[in-house]
Amino acid sequence: MSRVKIVSPLAPASFPKLPPIAGVRLTGGEAGIRYKGHADLMVALLDVGTQVAGCYTRSLTASADVEWCRAAQRQGQVRAIIVNSGNANAFTGAGGVASVKRVVDKASALFNCPPEQILFASTGVIGEPLPDDKITAALSQVASQVSPDGWLAAATAIMTTDTFAKGATAQCQLDGKIVTINGYTKGSGMIAPDMATMLGFVYTDAAIPAAMLQAMLSASVNQSFNAITVDGDTSTSDSIILAATGQAGHAPIKNIVDRNAKIFRRALDRVLIDLAQQIVKDGEGAEKFVTIAVTGAASARSARKIGMSIANSPLVKTAIAGEDANWGRIVAAVGKAGERANRDALAIKIGGVQVAANGWRVPNYDEAPVVAHMKTRDIKIEVDVGIGRGKATVWTCDLTHRYIDINGGYRS
Repeated sequence: MSRVKIVSPLAPASFPKLPPIAGVRLTGGEAGIRYKGHADLMVALLDVGTQVAGCYTRSLTASADVEWCRAAQRQGQVRAIIVNSGNANAFTGAGGVASVKRVVDKASALFNCPPEQILFASTGVIGEPLPDDKITAALSQVASQVSPDGWLAAATAIMTTDTFAKGATAQCQLDGKIVTINGYTKGSGMIAPDMATMLGFVYTDAAIPAAMLQAMLSASVNQSFNAITVDGDTSTSDSIILAATGQAGHAPIKNIVDRNAKIFRRALDRVLIDLAQQIVKDGEGAEKFVTIAVTGAASARSARKIGMSIANSPLVKTAIAGEDANWGRIVAAVGKAGERANRDALAIKIGGVQVAANGWRVPNYDEAPVVAHMKTRDIKIEVDVGIGRGKATVWTCDLTHRYIDINGGYRS
């Protein structure tokens, strides 16, 4: 079976150049899990002492892989990350747990490390037994091909309905030493907190202990992957893993409020937000990338909830797909969010054009510039709900008929 895909019109021109990171070698190869002629097995090998953090789905039907990673990462170190695409190993009962154990045990012996230092993730169809024998059979050969420059191969191997590989990088200086952060993700449909249907893998040469790494990752995920939606559906497999090899040469970061910690966190935010936005830009059937900025809310949490109510509204998303400047649908989405909003102070801008203020359409409203903006690829919506100082920004895409086409035939 092979796959022919229409690349998203919102895709970047190319996969970015990700520089090598000391202590990280990775690649992607073919195990034949679901598709022929397509890389579907990712292997990343990490030097001894690499610290690890992770955030995972809150779904109560989480996959066996997620449950393994949650438990394994508590010991704080990682030596290898293995990922298969084509099968989610979710809702597979005791068989799924056994599959994880067989893969982890094989990797543990192959890479000469404790099983708890092997993290394993799967993505693809839910409810089908994982052919883990194909993974264990291919593991040694794929692992033999790892290199410091294998970023694109790794990013490609984890794709499912994605139409392009997603990568991002950032650098910062700590104690005069250059620190690099590289990451790649997969995600296209079933995208909504927590954390969107995605797998993400981020690596750095910064020296940061696991507990502090976890605090930074959790905070950064809240501003990135928990601020996107394509269709409002949360996955069984959402995972993002952050590995720090500690080989950049700076003094280890020991306090979350240190200057170096703040510098690193800003760089991490840039990488994660970039990756999160790329997932939205590859939303199944997406033609338009939508930024929704909410201000004037009772709190940041309230603003986020209002923003997500707008972002997940099928009426708003189909209006954007149809290039219809129907701002009344935004008003309705604000009202259904269940958060405090002052109807008579509500203000809305689309593409920077004020369309409503003080709870009413602005005098002499001219729809022409708004219609022109709706025809672009990059849509901006601003809403002030007139209550307080809470604000949040979320990202989504339009909802086109191709979303139905893709998901209606996903298993075929």
